[in-house]
Amino acid sequence: MISSTTKVAELAGLVARGGVAVLSGAGLSTESGIPDYRGPTGRSRRAEPMTYQKFVGSAQARQRYWARSHVGWRHIGAARPNAGHRAVAALERRGLLAGIVTQNVDGLHQAAGARQVIELHGGLDRVVCLSCRERTPRAELERRLREANPGWDEAGAAINPDGDAVLTDAQIAGFNLVDCTGCGGVLKPDVVFFGENVPRPRVDECFAVVGGARALLVLGSSLAIKSGLRFVTRAAELGIPIAIVNQGPTGGDGDAALTLDAPLGPTLTGLTALLGAE
Repeated sequence: MISSTTKVAELAGLVARGGVAVLSGAGLSTESGIPDYRGPTGRSRRAEPMTYQKFVGSAQARQRYWARSHVGWRHIGAARPNAGHRAVAALERRGLLAGIVTQNVDGLHQAAGARQVIELHGGLDRVVCLSCRERTPRAELERRLREANPGWDEAGAAINPDGDAVLTDAQIAGFNLVDCTGCGGVLKPDVVFFGENVPRPRVDECFAVVGGARALLVLGSSLAIKSGLRFVTRAAELGIPIAIVNQGPTGGDGDAALTLDAPLGPTLTGLTALLGAE
């Protein structure tokens, strides 16, 4: 078996050539305290995610979503970049990256200082009106929700991977919603829900980054769904070398030239040290 130290050195040789496209997933953010769906901290089997169809079709579903998300946002919004995010930002500053495509909605790449970030699934720090399409900061919505729910009890809430919390039916029933201040329309987080399509221009932008790269580096993604796996498939079709760092197997392992089953933070810190990109 090849040692992880040897594999990190091999990864450093691949990244040192530059032009690397990064595809990151939830596993990169677990060291910041944000649960993963399928990795060691995953809760996907215990939490049914909100779908776009449920959200737009039911006022009760929206009340449930926003009550849970209102609590969960305090956890997500307070999260800070970990060593893995900082390492990716350092690689970018060194001029070694072609771009970063993230499946995450937590904004931690940008908080770590990365600039060339495409948020494939959007960002929880923004809210969009489904009627007038105006986008506003999440902080403004949170202020309005606090004002609309003075004394609301959220005791005992646990946090799920998509930034919401586990609440009782009674807690949810007592939660008041707010609408768009401009047109009175329904507000939705500016993220792609299950059952909703990523905007085609955004997908094309991601394909362009991957297609123009010298290598693809996958970080913390199980590649269990097409949304991320398609970029690995495209890289493989184009003969672009693929390296994957993740805890556990992934759907792209068969196409990868190099795989490391290891914690993201320590591995990427070691990588940047070898490259002098700290």
